[in-house]
Amino acid sequence: MTTTVVQKEGPAAVTARPTLGSHVRNYVGRVRGGDIGALPAVLGLVVLCTVFSIMRPSFLTAGNFANLFTQGAAVTLIAMGLVFVLLLGEIDLSAGFASGVCAAVLANVVTVLGYPWYVAVLAAVATGVVIGTALGFLVAKIGIPSFVVTLAGFLAFQGIVLMLMKEGTNISVRDDVLVAIANRNLAPTLGWLLATVAVAGYAAVQLLRHRNRSARGLVTDPVTVVFARIAGLALILGVAVFILNLERSRNVLVVSLKGVPIVVPIIAALLVLWTFVLQRTSYGRHIYAVGGNKEAARRAGINVDRIRISVFMICSSMAAVGGIVAASRANSVDPNTGGSNVLLYAVGAAVIGGTSLFGGKGRVLDAVLGGAVVAVIDNGMGLMGYSSGVKYVVTGVVLLLAASVDAFSRRRSTATGSR
Repeated sequence: MTTTVVQKEGPAAVTARPTLGSHVRNYVGRVRGGDIGALPAVLGLVVLCTVFSIMRPSFLTAGNFANLFTQGAAVTLIAMGLVFVLLLGEIDLSAGFASGVCAAVLANVVTVLGYPWYVAVLAAVATGVVIGTALGFLVAKIGIPSFVVTLAGFLAFQGIVLMLMKEGTNISVRDDVLVAIANRNLAPTLGWLLATVAVAGYAAVQLLRHRNRSARGLVTDPVTVVFARIAGLALILGVAVFILNLERSRNVLVVSLKGVPIVVPIIAALLVLWTFVLQRTSYGRHIYAVGGNKEAARRAGINVDRIRISVFMICSSMAAVGGIVAASRANSVDPNTGGSNVLLYAVGAAVIGGTSLFGGKGRVLDAVLGGAVVAVIDNGMGLMGYSSGVKYVVTGVVLLLAASVDAFSRRRSTATGSR
């Protein structure tokens, strides 16, 4: 809900500019009305980092900070694709092993067949597109529930991975470019340059949007809030780049480890791309429309089947990218790639970040925030010496809490009439 202050001057009504106070009150009102967005994920991330930092000071080291990015990269990328499926109120249980199939294709093409890295990457992503198209067709055109289709895919893709890996063979990935994705770092100067470009680009978008809305007489955020967002991003990126540019090697004479991991700008670029698609294109608006009310979207002239097929294509394509990153980090692909806890963590990341399981609400940023929460839990509890069983229990509880918050916020939104 947006509060508009109107002042009377003679016969005409003039809309007053929004103030910082009114913006804060509006935000509090939205939160009370059930529109909490990614607030729980952000608060949870702050609490978890604080607790682990106190209990294990090694959590704050530059080396561990860099590990968090590479440790959660594959899950975060898969979760980005799952956001699109969840926005329609659907689910993709095959995303984990779909990433494994694409990683196996990558390894076979680059190592067994000897093709260049870019051919292997294209083959892996193309495999993801084919998988997503097939899943989406079965859901949209045949009418099989996505839970059943993707559960069948979960089983089938596990078998395909085994066949591609010749029933258990481990295929090494030695291509320098592919290995660098999750194991190498940018030069410190390049890290600062990319951070500066990111802040400048974000500032330009925010200020241009503020100017255009003000020129059209539309309600916009106070300029102080706009500058606060820009300053906040600059502070976060500045601190992150500074820490990542610190020397992390225990033996500098042998090898130097400093700089932003290469996988970080890859995630950032995909975040910007998919955020633009969802928020700045008619296709993105159609996804939200179908997720909010499929029948109403159909009557409005939206091709619902095409939207449903396309989100599965995006999901599996991002699973392919996640599989490529996983193969890079491990320097190999084996029958377990994409299995184990990958799917559970990816779905958990999207939901913990704030994407609704009921459809119609979510952002790609949710996958990044949720992926950070999952990585922090896994990393922090590992440093504290807890077993995998304890990690699973804690992550499951966090996921359940996130789903509960989502359910309560939807109920609150319905009760207050803000949805």
